[in-house]
Amino acid sequence: MKKLVFFILSFLTLQFSFAQYDPGKINKKAVALFTQAMERIDDGSLTNAAGLLQQAIETDKNYVEAYLALAGIYGKLKNHTNSISQYEKAMAIDSNYTIDYNLAYSIQLAGVGEFEKALDALNELLTKKPPKNQTSLESAQRRKKSYEFAVDYAKNNAVKNYVFAPHNIGGNINTAESEYFPSLTIDGKELVFTRRLKGVNEDFYYSKLKAGEWDLARPLEGDINTPMSEAAQNISSDGQWLVFTANNRDNSFGNYDLYISYLTPNGWGEATNLGGRINTDQWDAQPCLSPDKKDLYFASRRLGGYGGKDIYVSHLQTNGRWSEPENMGPGINTTGDDECPFIHVDNQTLYFVSNGWPGYGGNDLFVTRKGIDGVWEKPKNLGYPINTIYDEGTLFIAADGKTAYYASDRSDSKGGHDIYNFELREDLRPNKTLWVKGKVFDKKTNTGLSSSVELIDLSSNKTISKIQTDETGNYFLTLPVGKDYAFNVNRKGYLFFSDNFLMADRSPDSIYEKNIALLPIETNASIVLKNIFFDVNKFELKPASQAELDKLIQLLLDNPSLKIEISGYTDNVGKPADNLLLSNNRAKAVVNYLVSKNISPQRLTAKGYGETKPLADNKTEDGRALNRRTQMKVVSQ
Repeated sequence: MKKLVFFILSFLTLQFSFAQYDPGKINKKAVALFTQAMERIDDGSLTNAAGLLQQAIETDKNYVEAYLALAGIYGKLKNHTNSISQYEKAMAIDSNYTIDYNLAYSIQLAGVGEFEKALDALNELLTKKPPKNQTSLESAQRRKKSYEFAVDYAKNNAVKNYVFAPHNIGGNINTAESEYFPSLTIDGKELVFTRRLKGVNEDFYYSKLKAGEWDLARPLEGDINTPMSEAAQNISSDGQWLVFTANNRDNSFGNYDLYISYLTPNGWGEATNLGGRINTDQWDAQPCLSPDKKDLYFASRRLGGYGGKDIYVSHLQTNGRWSEPENMGPGINTTGDDECPFIHVDNQTLYFVSNGWPGYGGNDLFVTRKGIDGVWEKPKNLGYPINTIYDEGTLFIAADGKTAYYASDRSDSKGGHDIYNFELREDLRPNKTLWVKGKVFDKKTNTGLSSSVELIDLSSNKTISKIQTDETGNYFLTLPVGKDYAFNVNRKGYLFFSDNFLMADRSPDSIYEKNIALLPIETNASIVLKNIFFDVNKFELKPASQAELDKLIQLLLDNPSLKIEISGYTDNVGKPADNLLLSNNRAKAVVNYLVSKNISPQRLTAKGYGETKPLADNKTEDGRALNRRTQMKVVSQ
């Protein structure tokens, strides 16, 4: 508190011969109250000091120092509105006498988002009386850049009508202790977070969503919580893995290391250190898994980075080990601190915290999106009021793409930091994401099959996600809306399975459960090629068919003795003869493509069946859509 007293008093001896205000004319009783207030500040009793200053002002309405000191107290308490009011009362008495306080006044204005007024106040100070103290001058210049950024951001982004209304998620989660680092499963039904017990030990807690309300949080079951602290956790989208940070454990490589725990029938298993590739003798923390659990993002202060803390990514290899971490480069990392990465379940939108990119003066939240070429775009500041002049922490965005969770010590906190949610501004949102889950099994034996499951963007033919089922064939796959996808399942010795999810023009709210029966490669086995596309009454292959055709080519290359028939079918709209010709031409188009890719024509047969052999009733559009198809049948193997 002595620093605050010094800060307040350091300017109070300044007098200007030309000033209207004369501190020597202040009522002596008011001066005595002011002196007492300074003593209370020195004792750490800001509330008592504020009361004494109010009395001093009531005793003498022209007591500029009392207004300024009271403004300083309100500023210390982050009561920006009252602080601004007191500064403005002092400035109204004598703006020349109080000009040294324009920097402090501007900070309070910025605290409530009045960045234009804050910039004006600072420009007046720098023009009329720049601070002689080098530290104060540099602070003013740094604040000026932040205010200019804020003013420019407000002019060029849709922030004016955005309502930032954080909602405390309730007493079943938040307590008198601090709760932070919220993390949810993709279905939004389980929340995992860190709680600091007795202000010291950090443990993991969880809550389940029941009838729209979070139930009473309890410690994670199993062996994951220890007498030591564990924090900064992220639960995988499917709820099966938990990555987190712990420090100074017996098996650690440095002061902070990354660990992983797996869900078992008896709760969470004992955590495993992620090893010497991921961890160093430096600070390694704040992990986040991609939705397919193939990428691990984290922050590290290891040598060789661009600044203090940098964001890295490691990839899970086919041998089950994590690759050497890759620095995400100068497109994301700066000479400052870049940390707290969060990859949304769309697997394309990354949020992080940085004090190196232009912002509002502290650690700000940013978003970057991965382009179809795999390159991350330039990070975008989330803007005021999500970002403020203070340091912002981690952010978690739910699968709906609009509900954000974060921790804060707001005025309605139940104690320390509480967990809040709010609606994210529309232009900052990731893709809304659904998910597909199911089981892959042998159609003849019903035995679960470990298989490869792949999701491909039909517009770019880029693989969005590729996962391996577990040993019993279970899989879990995220599905961002807004694009059309090919969905393929592969296992050696079986015909591949294909389907599509056409999401470009619709945004359904359901979970997809797709259990997939694979057919062994044997004579007369057949599959529908669901991602072979033609325009109406045309037989030229559309570009979106390429992903499916490539899978078919790979099947033929993997099984060099395999001979197949490509069969074309139509619905019953139009003349039967025309339909027969169209179906035959479509089958030939597929065969011609395969031949063009060096598949021997002796292995291929094309045949059109027209409107015969329908799979469904032609009386409905859905039925007719099923009947318009291209199939592949094994002739011999």
